[in-house]
Amino acid sequence: MATYVSLLKYTQKGAESIKQVPARIDAAKQAAKAVGAEIKQVYLVMGRYDVVAIMEAPDDETAAKLALTTAMQGNVQTETLRAFSEAEFRRLVAALP
Repeated sequence: MATYVSLLKYTQKGAESIKQVPARIDAAKQAAKAVGAEIKQVYLVMGRYDVVAIMEAPDDETAAKLALTTAMQGNVQTETLRAFSEAEFRRLVAALP
């Protein structure tokens, strides 16, 4: 499965209901599992973003649907990045001309 890093920033609505974040994380994990993905880790971070989530999904389309579903709730703004493992990076570099 492919790995994705999601950077999340709370909206005003999300900040106002911050105490419900643990339940939202649980719901997000269940939603991911339902489509064959898995949220591996969730980190509260300080700085430009509020949360970093590491997820594995079978493909980009699944990851995009999960990001859009999350954004539709209005609690966070998301930016999702495809991450390549060291092994994947080595294969990519080895295949270069």
